[in-house]
Amino acid sequence: MDGVLYDSMPNHASTWVESFRRSGINFPEYDAYLNEGRTGPATINIAFEKCGNRQATEDDIKTIYDTKTELMQAAPEAPIMPGMKEVVRKTIEAGLKVVVVTGSRQPSLLARLESDYGISRDNVINGFDVKRGKPDPEPYLMALKKANCKASDAIVIENAPMGVESSVKAGIITIAVNTGILKPEVLSDSGASVVLPGTEELLKHWGEVTDSAINR
Repeated sequence: MDGVLYDSMPNHASTWVESFRRSGINFPEYDAYLNEGRTGPATINIAFEKCGNRQATEDDIKTIYDTKTELMQAAPEAPIMPGMKEVVRKTIEAGLKVVVVTGSRQPSLLARLESDYGISRDNVINGFDVKRGKPDPEPYLMALKKANCKASDAIVIENAPMGVESSVKAGIITIAVNTGILKPEVLSDSGASVVLPGTEELLKHWGEVTDSAINR
C-alpha cells in the first residue's frame, strides 16, 4: 500500500521522525524507509534499541504510535502512485486476484483502498491482522491463503526491503519499485528479482507480467 499504491512514505517518514523526537529519540528519515513494512510496535522497538540504547516500554509504544497516528491524520492526503490505478484495473480484468499486504494500521489510508482501487477490506492484510509482520513471511503466507493461491502462482510488487524479504521468504517472485529514497541495491540485496525505478515503469511492463502469470 504505502509506496506502491500511495505516495505516502514521505508522510510516514516525517511523522515517525517527529513522533520519536518528542520522546527524545533521534530516528533518521532513511531508517524510516529501511524499516517500512514492519508493524508499528516492531519499528518502535528497533528505533529504541538502535537510537535510544534501551528497550521500549509498552507506554513508549503506545505514546509514540498514538502521536504518529495523530500526525498522520493531520498530514496532507497522500496521492495515488502514478499508473497504479491502471495496473490494478488491468490485473483484475486479466482475471487475477489482488490482495494488499501492508504493515500499516493507519485508518486514513486503509479506508481509501476500496474507493480508490476497488479493493475491499476482505482482500487486505494489515498491521492489525499479523503477529510477526514483515520481514517474517507471515503476512504474505496469509495473503496466499486469502487468495487461495500457491506461492508459485503469485507475484508481489514491493517497494521496501522488509516487504521484499517477507515475500521472498514466502516463496513468491517479487518485483520491486523504488519509489523512495533508498539505494536500488538495498532492494535487490533483499531478494527482489527485478528493481524498477518507479510505478510508471511498472505500468509500462505490466502486460508482460500478467501474461507470464496467466501462462505459468
